Amino acid sequence: MSDTAPRAVLSGHVPSPDADRVVELGDLGDWRPKLVASDLDGTLLSSDGVVSPRTRAALDACWDAGVPVVGVTGRGPRLLDSVRAALDGRGIAVLAQGGFVVDLERDEVLRTVGLPRDEAMAVIARIEAVAGELVVAVEDAAEQAEVHTALRVQHGFNWPYPEPAHLLPRHQVLPQGAVLKVFLRSPSIGQDELLARAREVVDPADAELTHAGLGFIEVLPVGVTKASGLAIALERYGVGFGDVLVFGDMPNDLPMLEAVRDAGGRAVAVANAHPAVRAATEEVTGGHDADGVARYLEALLLDGRRPGV
Repeated sequence: MSDTAPRAVLSGHVPSPDADRVVELGDLGDWRPKLVASDLDGTLLSSDGVVSPRTRAALDACWDAGVPVVGVTGRGPRLLDSVRAALDGRGIAVLAQGGFVVDLERDEVLRTVGLPRDEAMAVIARIEAVAGELVVAVEDAAEQAEVHTALRVQHGFNWPYPEPAHLLPRHQVLPQGAVLKVFLRSPSIGQDELLARAREVVDPADAELTHAGLGFIEVLPVGVTKASGLAIALERYGVGFGDVLVFGDMPNDLPMLEAVRDAGGRAVAVANAHPAVRAATEEVTGGHDADGVARYLEALLLDGRRPGV
């Protein structure tokens, strides 16, 4: 798929609870970030998948103030054009939950990490032993030549993005080579319960597990999280986690939120965030349909003024 604008990409997407909730922020203190990082879907983008004019103005104001903005998303490299459009082609983007990092301005891939086929199959088998038979899809673009090939999706998966996909029987879904990540959907178990069961039987030394609120869980290579992907961008900018302001809404955001929080930076949940994210962050801003990220940036970096006001 190649998007020329940051338009809606989720099929049948329903706005999250509190998506349009406005949070009064008040005085945010004297601390100021050297870099802003944000999840995209459900956080920076509105429910229809766009960067609102107010949010765009706030992001531009960050850049104008010398504060780079890094987008950190679960979207894979097949959706890179939509990510590029959302970020206005500026800076570094972290995709695939941290497994694919790219400098948008130089078209330079800084990181790509693959999960070998046999390891992916072993993890799937362990999870199915406690969760029953699952429906599988894979992001197999661990090699650059695969970025523009169709996604491999098992019949019945109900993939939420309108990108080209090969609908395949289960035994053909996993390719012979490494994959960026595996998606697992249960016909009977919700994403939170499925993730909990999977974590009981899969050691972090074998694979990372998470979910992004899309109805399925994701299996990633060892050590691949949004925190480890963001670390690549921070190294390029010469910034530590303690100097970062980060926004998120779903369990896949927790590693970077916690890394920033624990280092003394500022981690903020949007009002529509998953309960686990709200529990891990001391601060909350408005929902993603209420320009929550923009409101926080205005209050922190612009003394409460909207850019241009």
